[in-house]
Amino acid sequence: MKNNINILYEDNHLLVVEKPINIPVQEDSSHDNDLLSILKEYLKQKYNKPGNVYLGLVHRLDRPVGGVMVFAKTSKCSSRLSEQIRNNKLNKIYYAVVENEINNSGKLENYLLKDGKKNIVKVDKNGKKSILYYEKVSEKNKLNLIKIKLETGRSHQIRVQLSYNGNPLYGDQKYNKNSHVGEQLALFAKKLEFYHPISNELMSFELDLPDRKPFNMFKE
Repeated sequence: MKNNINILYEDNHLLVVEKPINIPVQEDSSHDNDLLSILKEYLKQKYNKPGNVYLGLVHRLDRPVGGVMVFAKTSKCSSRLSEQIRNNKLNKIYYAVVENEINNSGKLENYLLKDGKKNIVKVDKNGKKSILYYEKVSEKNKLNLIKIKLETGRSHQIRVQLSYNGNPLYGDQKYNKNSHVGEQLALFAKKLEFYHPISNELMSFELDLPDRKPFNMFKE
């Protein structure tokens, strides 16, 4: 654990970490401490590097979302990981807790348009095609734990598509009108798989579900 960041894997090319909830991946208008800056400082101190440290951001998680993330320690690796994302070779598995009845499995396909001024995303025919697949894992107290695989990686995609489908995420202050202040968004990046950008070895990282409401309702 470095600077309260759980380091899952590190070599000369990659840094795989668990992103904590409620911190931005990179600096935003809040100017709160962000994950990218924390990790750059960690590398700077660990390797006693003068000046700026390179760390490539190849994918993102929303501020309230925690889970597995990979960063590239060289521009070459950053480029190769980005290519895997474009070719759907970087596999991201999320778990979410949603409200209302939902099918045991399904595919959601919508066109999503981002409103930068309001920082919201909506379903709109002029948006970008967005596809996800889901599978119901468990059901308890009218809430459903589901596993999600993204085919595309749009901003707020999971939250908007499921809300539009009638299954808003528990605790989603932005897209669930029934959520209450103080509830934590129930979305977690549980698993990440990709090919090592140098060795081409398949890398797989998976975390346990968070021990907090509502995820802990579904623990054995």
